[in-house]
Amino acid sequence: MDDKLRAVQRMQRYIDSHISEQITPAQLAEEALFSPWYARKIFEQYTGLTPARYIRRLKLSRSALRLRDEKCGVLDIALDMGFGSAEGYQRAFRNEFGINPRAYAEAPVPIPLFIPYLVKPKDSERNDTMENVKTVFVTEVNRPARKVIIKRGIKADEYMSYCEEVGCDVWGILASIRTLDGEPVCMWLPEHLRDPKANIYVQGAEVPTDFDGTVPEGFEVIDLPAESFLMFRGEPFEEEQYVQAIQQVWQAEEKFDLTSAGYMRDDSNPRIQLEPIGTRGYIELVPVKKI
Repeated sequence: MDDKLRAVQRMQRYIDSHISEQITPAQLAEEALFSPWYARKIFEQYTGLTPARYIRRLKLSRSALRLRDEKCGVLDIALDMGFGSAEGYQRAFRNEFGINPRAYAEAPVPIPLFIPYLVKPKDSERNDTMENVKTVFVTEVNRPARKVIIKRGIKADEYMSYCEEVGCDVWGILASIRTLDGEPVCMWLPEHLRDPKANIYVQGAEVPTDFDGTVPEGFEVIDLPAESFLMFRGEPFEEEQYVQAIQQVWQAEEKFDLTSAGYMRDDSNPRIQLEPIGTRGYIELVPVKKI
């Protein structure tokens, strides 16, 4: 990777870990090891947002999760997140999400949260080899009967084709929904759950069976039974090596002898993909039945 991309990554990490504080151009420049002017230029070049806009959107999204999950007053959150007044915070929140923060705290509805990702090198700049072969851990896990709020595509069968069809902002909406495990999921649907039949890959939010909240426009709800999975989990990885981390887990799935372990594949339930997060490793859940 070049020095500019690494500089932007350092600024992103600094923003993420200091988001509740006042972040100045000088602090970002210090992290980037460039002048404030040049640091701002390359940040916008790689993220599509100025640092100020990026920080503001992230502050508002983090504050929305606090309003959803914590018993905090609007003024307290506004001040905690570095806004000068409740009025300014309310105005910014409404402009970002189309709803007043007080109304959102009383009755949370799905909203398009800003979910920034660490900038990645272009395909031509990516190193497709990893220094060491990583271990993939396999564990049996069980999930209860539940509903899943999903957004369908048409012919999507993996993340990139899904983003091309549906857009990459779906994840932010799903992340605003209080889910069973605290995060959205991606799923490869079995044939009987596909509509149209070509639509294999979807993103969704798993919620309890008694869910009666708001379903975002263009989304739908499907029911899933209680089921067993084998969880394949790779070791932590550097963010720019996410492709290799996914491939290693896929290779482990292909090589794993289900029969010898006392399982068979359950093709009536979806395979689940969790967001690739470097600090925890890449995770997939493969549906199985015991023999």
